[in-house]
Amino acid sequence: MNLLVTGGAGFIGSNFVRSIIDNPKYEKITVLDSLTYAGNLSNLNSVANSKKFVFVKGDICNLEVVSEVTKGVDVILNFAAESHVDRSISNPYQFLNTNVLGTQSMLEAAVKNKVARFIQISTDEVYGSIIDGSWTEEWPLAPNSPYSASKASADLLVLSYYKTFGLDVNITRCSNNYGPFQFPEKVIPLFVTNLLQHKKIPIYGTGENIRDWIHVEDHCSGIEKTIGLGKPGHIYNFGGGNEVTNFELAKIILSWFQFDLDKIEYVQDRKGHDYRYSVSFEKSSTELNWTPTKDFKDGLFQTIEWYKNNTSWWESLKH
Repeated sequence: MNLLVTGGAGFIGSNFVRSIIDNPKYEKITVLDSLTYAGNLSNLNSVANSKKFVFVKGDICNLEVVSEVTKGVDVILNFAAESHVDRSISNPYQFLNTNVLGTQSMLEAAVKNKVARFIQISTDEVYGSIIDGSWTEEWPLAPNSPYSASKASADLLVLSYYKTFGLDVNITRCSNNYGPFQFPEKVIPLFVTNLLQHKKIPIYGTGENIRDWIHVEDHCSGIEKTIGLGKPGHIYNFGGGNEVTNFELAKIILSWFQFDLDKIEYVQDRKGHDYRYSVSFEKSSTELNWTPTKDFKDGLFQTIEWYKNNTSWWESLKH
């Protein structure tokens, strides 16, 4: 089976490639990435010498590039996306261009080159914000930021290609990821790298916003199961079952460093800040035989250790 992984030099994409590189059922793994600020070729150093690995530098919005790179591909996994909410507020256009038009160009190439399967890597943020309970895959979309709106739009495009063109598609929607190789603008690596530099950690508003956290390895295992077991046209949620407020998250990280709460700096709240995310992953458990396995505190402390031991990696990226 030949795979094309777009955005494969990014955080989740590179973790996914590393997780499957030794799986014999995948004969060729091609990564397409434009290497923007969040894509780093060094994330793939450990697989660079594999005979089944191919890297192509290119933009998913470039029809000529994607048309060529999708030839002979069995499954496309579309990780490529602009993903930071704050950046989407300051520059929505880039998010619409990459996340919507880029996805559309990949879908067109998939149909043209008769790709057997298209898997769209999405986010729980397309559901909006929820006070209590958890979103199922049938929940109406109600995105609140330009980022989540662009991802919701892409999801609808993907489903339209299933209905209109008969393209076999899946959409996966995950809760907040954490783990190694995450760009330090995201909250956990931001907190950790700030503390490693003896800086304070910024918390929006009062820190009461709630997020569910999933280790990137658990997320990647769910995506891999989707390749083999996902039903055509179906959506699958992946959650970690680890809901904490941003303040509670800060306290856990501070406890590892043995720092007090005076290391917290409260900052002006994000515009349109979603209060709580929570996905039900009952369908993934039933249909894909998937459940998260990583203990949150263990995974979080291992992640902190990774950033502590890889300062040259994140220092070269952090501005």
